[in-house]
Parts: sequence; C-alpha cells; structure tokens
Amino acid sequence: MPEPIRVLQVFALMNRGGAETMIMNLYRSIDRSMVQFDFIVHIDEKCAYDDEIAALGGTIYRMPRYTGANHLHYKKVWHEFFQDHREYHIIHGHVRSTAAIYLKIAKQYGLTTIAHSHNTASGKGAAAMVKNIMQRPIRHIADHFFACSEEAGQWLYGKKYSKTGLHVLKNAIVATDFTYDKDIRTKTRKELSLDNKFVLGHIGRFETQKNHLFLLDIFKAVHDRKEDAVLLLIGDGVLKQEVRSRINELDLSDCVVLTGVRTDIPELLQAMDVFVFPSLFEGIPVTLVEAQASGVHCVVSDTISEETVITDLIETVSLAQPAGIWADTIIKYYSGYPRRDTHDMIIAAGYDVGNTAEWLERFYLGISQAGGQNG
Repeated sequence: MPEPIRVLQVFALMNRGGAETMIMNLYRSIDRSMVQFDFIVHIDEKCAYDDEIAALGGTIYRMPRYTGANHLHYKKVWHEFFQDHREYHIIHGHVRSTAAIYLKIAKQYGLTTIAHSHNTASGKGAAAMVKNIMQRPIRHIADHFFACSEEAGQWLYGKKYSKTGLHVLKNAIVATDFTYDKDIRTKTRKELSLDNKFVLGHIGRFETQKNHLFLLDIFKAVHDRKEDAVLLLIGDGVLKQEVRSRINELDLSDCVVLTGVRTDIPELLQAMDVFVFPSLFEGIPVTLVEAQASGVHCVVSDTISEETVITDLIETVSLAQPAGIWADTIIKYYSGYPRRDTHDMIIAAGYDVGNTAEWLERFYLGISQAGGQNG
C-alpha cells in the first residue's frame, strides 16, 4: 500500500475550540490510509486533542508564539522546519494573523498553500488593528481560499479571489451524535443536579468575542424573574477569573455552573432548555450547529451570519437591546417545548461531516496528484 499524503494543519493550539473541533471531526472521518494530518501549533503546553492526534497517527510540531519582537526568529524557525521536512507538499493554515508569513515561506519550498477563514472580525483595539494589517496580504499569497462561510471568506480575502476562488468548507459535525434522546437528557440533568431547573447554556472560550459579561447580565434578568433558572458555562479561557468575579458581583454563584472544558458536549446540550449565544462576531460557530442538531432553541446575537440558521430553532436578538429584552425572548421557552430530531435538516444543509470529509479528501488528493504544484 502506498503511504498516505501528509497535510500540515497550522493552529495556535489544539484545544476544544470551534475550528479545532471542526478539523478533528474531519480528521476522524477521512480515510487516513489516503490522507493523514500532521499539526503545527504555537504553544508548548499539552492540549486537549494532542493524545487523540497521536492515536490517529498524526505528529505535532511546535513553533514559537509570534510576538512581533521575534519576527526574524519566527521566520527563521519556519525556514528551518521546511528545510528539515521536505516530505510535505500541502499546508493548510488556520492561524490567519501570521499566515502571510508562514504561507509565503512554505511557497518558497514548493508547498501548495491553503488559507482558511474561520471568522468575520478581529475584534476591537490595537491588537485587532495589527491583525487586520498582518492578514491582508494573505489574499495575494495563498493558492487556495477556504472559509467556513461566504461572509467569512469575503471578510478575509475581499470579494475578488485570485486563481481558484473561494471554497466554503462548512463546519460539519457528526449529526447523529446530537440527536435528541429523552433518557440522556434525564440522566445528564440528574448528574448535574438540574432536575426541575430552567437550564440556560453556553459553550465557548472565555474571551471577549464570546461576550460572557453581557451573557451574565442576561442571565441575571432571567433569574430575577425565574428563580429556578440555572446557567451552564462550558469552556475555559483567559477571562475566566473576570467572569467568576462578575458572577459574585451579581450574587449568582449558587446558580451558575462553570463546567470547564468537557468532552460530553452532546449530553450537555440535551440537558439545556435554551442555548444562549450573544457573541460580538462569529464565522459559523460549530457549537451553534451542534445545538440545532440537539433540538434545543437558540437565542443568539444578530451579528452571527445568517448562514448559521439551519433550522427554525434560531431566534436572533440585537446586541443593542438591553439584557431584559433578551430575557423576555428566553423566558418564552420556560414552560418547555417538544424536542425533535433535526438530523435530516442538518444533512440537507451540508453540515454532516461524512460528505465534507469526502470532499476535502478528494481536494487534497487532487493537489497531490497534480504533483504539489502551486495553484
């Protein structure tokens, strides 16, 4: 049997974030006798998916985190990597802030380069401005342009795509893993002491983009009217302590559960009554696809792309509205509603990982069979 082609996937780290979960869904589903993934990350610490990557046959390489001050060293390390690893012909970059650096270097060593947009904004402030400046040359460097949505593609690459155009690679999931099951819901709620509770839930990194502080204001407005309300916050991140402090300030410590990073996301979604997602900006969040697959009603910010609306379970509220208006929308579901199987809608919308993995596998193999030639 011939050896599989090996594709370099570039990430900041391989924890349970949206883009990382998306690529792992694909990694589990592709024919690894034909295509194998290896990973370059920008962190020394072990991450959530590292052991699984090794078990699936992948190798993890570690690069220094880019600080600006280490610009020359960062470039040097990438040059040294490609000098030592001539076996790679394809690089798929998910870190956009430095993609113009490492994709340009990769091209010098004959690799076909893929840039992948997972978002529709960089945020605000000086750091965001620097990212926007650094990422603009990507459109002139990458051979292929990927994005989780049309909106995310236009934001990063502009409306005109050079050479091959834009490939929308949907943030697909294993839809059957999330199909609603009453027994699982009952079991999970009992384990978390959520019996007879009105459960709001959120999944996401504790960072500015996810808008946790406003989420807590929303929950406070709900809890003031429904004392049996509980908020599940699933995830971890740099703002976790700030969130904890805000929980204490609002006197909500007895009704907010911080679960940390969890592997049982399908079960936790079953336990929720409403999924609340007031992000400042997003591409196509994997968690929102998963939530719809679980049949839970979702109250989300109007900044999230319309491409995320796969089912009629999504209800949008403007971030300009006060927390009380958000609470009004959420409380509509207080008396419950019939949960249903949305599996067919997820598949029809192209969000089942089986079809996406097959397409990506053919794409990589096509590049490889073309001799790894750029473009």
